[in-house]
Amino acid sequence: MEEPLRLSPKVLLTDPIRMLPSLFLPLVGVLFLSGFSPGSFIWAAVGAVGSVAFAAVRWATFTYRIVGDRLELTRSLVSRSVRTIPLERIRGVDVSAPPLHRLLGIAVLRIDTGAGGSEKQEGELDGVTAAEAERLKAVLLWHARARAARRAQAQGPVPAAGAAPAAGALPVPSAPSGPPGERHHPGADGHEAGEPTPGRTVFVLPRKWLLYGPISGAYLMTPFALVAGAVGAAFQWGAELRVDRRVVQSAGEWLWEHPPFLVGVLVLLVLAMPVLATIMYAVFNWDFTLRVREGYLVAERGLITRRNVSLERRRVRGFELVEGLAERRARLARAWAIVTGLGDSETRGQLLPVVPRDDALDVMGREIGRITADLRPHPPAARRRRLFRAVFPWLVVAACAIAAVLRWSELWWALAVPALIMTALGVPLGLDRYRSLGHAYDGIRLSVRSGSLRRSQAVVERRAVVGWTLSQTWFQRRAGVLTVTAGVGAGSGGYSAIDVGEAAGPAFAAEVTPAWITPFLSGDAAPADPANPVR
Repeated sequence: MEEPLRLSPKVLLTDPIRMLPSLFLPLVGVLFLSGFSPGSFIWAAVGAVGSVAFAAVRWATFTYRIVGDRLELTRSLVSRSVRTIPLERIRGVDVSAPPLHRLLGIAVLRIDTGAGGSEKQEGELDGVTAAEAERLKAVLLWHARARAARRAQAQGPVPAAGAAPAAGALPVPSAPSGPPGERHHPGADGHEAGEPTPGRTVFVLPRKWLLYGPISGAYLMTPFALVAGAVGAAFQWGAELRVDRRVVQSAGEWLWEHPPFLVGVLVLLVLAMPVLATIMYAVFNWDFTLRVREGYLVAERGLITRRNVSLERRRVRGFELVEGLAERRARLARAWAIVTGLGDSETRGQLLPVVPRDDALDVMGREIGRITADLRPHPPAARRRRLFRAVFPWLVVAACAIAAVLRWSELWWALAVPALIMTALGVPLGLDRYRSLGHAYDGIRLSVRSGSLRRSQAVVERRAVVGWTLSQTWFQRRAGVLTVTAGVGAGSGGYSAIDVGEAAGPAFAAEVTPAWITPFLSGDAAPADPANPVR
């Protein structure tokens, strides 16, 4: 059992600085209302000293330690509270270092317990030294490995020496002996609890690939976001800073009344889009590295804020490949892991940023598993539905605008022309959405794909499927199609094959889990796959 430990005393610097945004407006208000008198500076100093004193009390009354099979976080500020996190519930440990933390040599350690993704339901140690963060991370993950080893030994005999493991199986570490939380003799891997072990590097993002950032589109609106933020700050803090809002409004009106200058500003913002997008992409994904270490997939990234995320491999059930429209044209993609019991999977589950699609498939195939079957096309009725949904709404708008032109005013052409353009663009968009539809099963993994502007393909292991939902709207019944959703206890919770044929949909579900679905199918709808005979 460890002795109670405290955070680094350096948090006495970081905590007051983190409190500055909430103290900024009151302090500025006191200074301006008091006319920058000596008394106003005294009150401002009292506020600053108070924040430091509060941080000192928080630091002195917070401890953490590992006791047996649990991690205890104790707070005794006013009343004593002890928060207990069972080690067996820990799904991952993230280590991040914001700029000030990196400067001071400390880090933030977050513990993912799979408690619905709420940060308040997970453990956080904000202000441990970098060395302590790595030590504690190794200890917590070591306990998970030991638990997995004990379960594997309880389930069956260990293969004889020299025997090849089953295909797709992960190596199981030896279970260390002795009480948890203490250092032990080296196990089969030759490392002790709390001692970081070397890992295998799976992927390192080349620096030249940072230029792919603007293609993803996620950061392209950065210049407009910065301008909007500056204008919002001027309106929000204008009174405290004695900046008249009418100045901002007058500047906007002046630009509106001088179109050449307005166009020039817009052109500058557009030209800045790829530059700032590349900078922001590099800031978040600088030196991105994916490693395999002690049964975990470890993703590390960041230039200003360095973040380290660990995903337990035995909980990975597949991956999701996402491609935007521009990314598809450049044959690029992003990849997320589908992991059971993972909170905030949109951020923590990302395994690859924007990289060439072939490289993404190669990395995912080697580390998680690839699907060997080709996607099956969906019926022509699905194409008609995709075209109708992409064209009909804009066609209605165009028709109403043209009617308004004929009845009232030609000003309605300002709406009719864009609607007609969107109607025409809806045809290739609908066809592309249809071509993106598909589903597959190769006996081990299933895959579904859909989308156009954001095309997503999920590849999920068969063992991850916990149920099926077959849904059919009134329009789908008229078209003879339905949507088949595989319920998965990981990732987003379900992955859908959209507009599958009425017979092919249930047959697909029966092919994956014949024991669940086949008893409810007629002979015509039963799958004919010889690997899964059901007739």
